[in-house]
Amino acid sequence: MPELPEVEVVRRGLAEHVVGRRLADVSLRGTRVARRHTPGPRDLEDRLRGRLVRSAERRGKYLWLVVEDEGGDADALILHLGMSGQLLVEEPDAPPEKHLHATFDLVGPSGEPARQLRFVDQRTFGGLAWSELVAGGRASGIPESIAHIAPDPLEPAYDQAAVVRRAKARQVAVKRALLDQGLVSGIGNIYADEALWRAQVNGLRDTASLTKPTLARVLDHAAEVMREALEQGGTSFDALYVNVNGASGYFDRSLNAYGQQGRSCGRCGTPIRREPFMNRSSHYCPRCQPRPRDRRAGGDPTVRS
Repeated sequence: MPELPEVEVVRRGLAEHVVGRRLADVSLRGTRVARRHTPGPRDLEDRLRGRLVRSAERRGKYLWLVVEDEGGDADALILHLGMSGQLLVEEPDAPPEKHLHATFDLVGPSGEPARQLRFVDQRTFGGLAWSELVAGGRASGIPESIAHIAPDPLEPAYDQAAVVRRAKARQVAVKRALLDQGLVSGIGNIYADEALWRAQVNGLRDTASLTKPTLARVLDHAAEVMREALEQGGTSFDALYVNVNGASGYFDRSLNAYGQQGRSCGRCGTPIRREPFMNRSSHYCPRCQPRPRDRRAGGDPTVRS
């Protein structure tokens, strides 16, 4: 699934091509795209039609548009990308994509026709949802339905010292803590593995056994690697992860751990190892990141290391 850098790439595209435009018309195909909106797709179309897109926002892996009615009241349209969702900006007369689920006809500030925003999703795990905005550490607010998601390392509301204290107070595998979106958002499997490789910490190490400076170093590396990925358009392993213009990122060429099993570690030359972890996989260097004694893959501690 796309992680923070990939979602931020899409957000920036929406900020450039969609923000400041009005939704002249909205068309949703089928019911699945609006399954998270209980009143159904026709109700969602009616709510959105005529609204002004005031801003494109993101927290962690979550993306939304702030849409304003004629009276100035604002709500959020949450855009769930799921595993294969794409938001594409195209000419209105461009041929429809095979897995097109929603179209948004845009007009400019003076009512002039603009390009069309399209939601395409091959695997249909993504979708659209309406949410009210609540206070959440930023001027535009946070959608109420995702207010429980913690700030991510690239936003001003992020408090790394607080995250370190909370992680230190737990007794869980450090990789499990990195993936906990209620603790720190935006970090998924790819960037967790990369941050841990850079910090030379095994993902099975217990957070309570790590020093606060070590936990801070892991989080610093997570922010660092995500910024680097963002500069390269994110990580794309197939044609499904693209920006609003349909272009793929190329940070996969810079990965040191994730997906590199069997290849030599860039630090010591030891082959990178892959092991199961929480229904996913972990990739690490067994020499630079030695496993703690008596720990099972998946993050369940048996003996403190």
